[in-house]
Amino acid sequence: MMTMQISSTVPAHGLHLFQTRKLSFKSRSKSRLNPSRRNALFISTVTCSVSSTKTHISNLDKLLGKQIPLDPPDPDRRQPESPSRGLLNCLNLPRLWPAMKAAEEMSPRDLNRLQRLLSASSQEYSPRNILGSRWREYHGSNNWAGLLDPLDENLRREIVRYGEFIQAAYHSFHSDPAMSADAAPQSVHVALPDKSYRVTKSLYATSSVGLPKWVDDVAPDLGWMTQRSSWIGFVSVCEDRAEIRRMGRRDITISLRGTATCLEWAENMRDLLVPSVAETHDPNPRGQPKVECGFLSLYKTRGAHVPSLAESVVEEVRRLVKLYEGETLSITVTGHSLGAALALLVADELSACMPADQMPPVSVFSFGGPRVGNRAFANRLESSNVKVLRIVNSQDVITKVPGMFVSEALDTKLRTSEAAAGVLNILDNNMPWAYAHVGTELKVDTKTSPFLKPDADVACCHDLEAYLHLVDGFLASNCPFRANAKRSIAKLMNEQRSNMKKLYTSNGKDLRLKLERRVSMPECLPSPSA
Repeated sequence: MMTMQISSTVPAHGLHLFQTRKLSFKSRSKSRLNPSRRNALFISTVTCSVSSTKTHISNLDKLLGKQIPLDPPDPDRRQPESPSRGLLNCLNLPRLWPAMKAAEEMSPRDLNRLQRLLSASSQEYSPRNILGSRWREYHGSNNWAGLLDPLDENLRREIVRYGEFIQAAYHSFHSDPAMSADAAPQSVHVALPDKSYRVTKSLYATSSVGLPKWVDDVAPDLGWMTQRSSWIGFVSVCEDRAEIRRMGRRDITISLRGTATCLEWAENMRDLLVPSVAETHDPNPRGQPKVECGFLSLYKTRGAHVPSLAESVVEEVRRLVKLYEGETLSITVTGHSLGAALALLVADELSACMPADQMPPVSVFSFGGPRVGNRAFANRLESSNVKVLRIVNSQDVITKVPGMFVSEALDTKLRTSEAAAGVLNILDNNMPWAYAHVGTELKVDTKTSPFLKPDADVACCHDLEAYLHLVDGFLASNCPFRANAKRSIAKLMNEQRSNMKKLYTSNGKDLRLKLERRVSMPECLPSPSA
């Protein structure tokens, strides 16, 4: 039986973190280009006779804040030209994008996509519907049956919302990644995208391996890359009464980022299966639950001044459950890449840390997650009633490692056969790389995006922002990318410039710089308050 070993030249997890990122933490002012404004844009008269591209761009703010005169009324035309089309005409697109030759050569759909690069009206916001009595269904009580293909609008919004929590974890870590080796860490500020939640605890992961001291001496400015303990995420809880009523329960979230430090990468490479430490479950007759050695190390190892990730999560969840005793609660664990792997270990332990009648339902929303354990580990999670929704990009190689490269569909088919299942169970218990995925899969595909190149590189296919972009545009497995996708693609352009189609990058540098300097483009358009 062949096994797949991860080459040291091909990263296993968190590939996106090795890309150069431009993180901005400047305060966001309300520009006239900001699509988060809920009031409609009122347009007044303005002259469009501009002589150069720079003039068009410098006046872009004014154009969006003033009314653009439409063509003189034509008695033979029933439908007047829309203000958005008038805006695009006024911007003189052939000058801004010479490669397009003329705006009329673009299809209406292309014009709409380009329009969304600049702004979006409040009419495009997807409402935060009241989940109420259906919240358990959206939390996975029925394994999301009937909600994935086609993708339910409410579930799409929930998935993107939890993805934004992971983005917040990434941003907080990269804003100040270093930790003192001699003192307890200071509190970490997290700019939560959903203001109805409050961060209650910071979480740290510690590697059981270390690098020699001379590495720090060679590159002292990059000492955080070799530190054994690092901030990896946070626990938060919903405290807004209106949002609690909308969701039908008070939600506790655990959000975990992906690989960032050298030692985390080293742990990713330790891909032998080892027995899980969590032995509070009843023994599984179909085999001993095992998980990847490196993931378990990051999850269970204590730091010099911080508890282990396992200790922190269990302690905080117990405290919150007791604090809100008597209320309807849910626990949502979400993570990307390495964070997706750790999310499964967190959910496994939480499912056994309290009596079943006291433990709120536990669900996992994972993005680009690798395999974590063997089939017995997956069976234990399922028997503990932990619900897992794996969001997978079919072009993302990280979701196919570690372990043997085998089709998940084939694996499922073989296990439905009693004869084949017996053989596979024997292999699971005796092979060091007999990994298996767990949970329900929502599959998206980079090739379906009208914005990304079909041959986008490996890092782009694993990038969290690309994942959220694909989820936002997913309708169904047999449908094209939805034309009215609401997520701004400004950030996607900035982070994945080389992977964007030429239509959106050719000769657009001036316009992109204008947007970066003057516009606070939200990663996901907000909705009106509940």
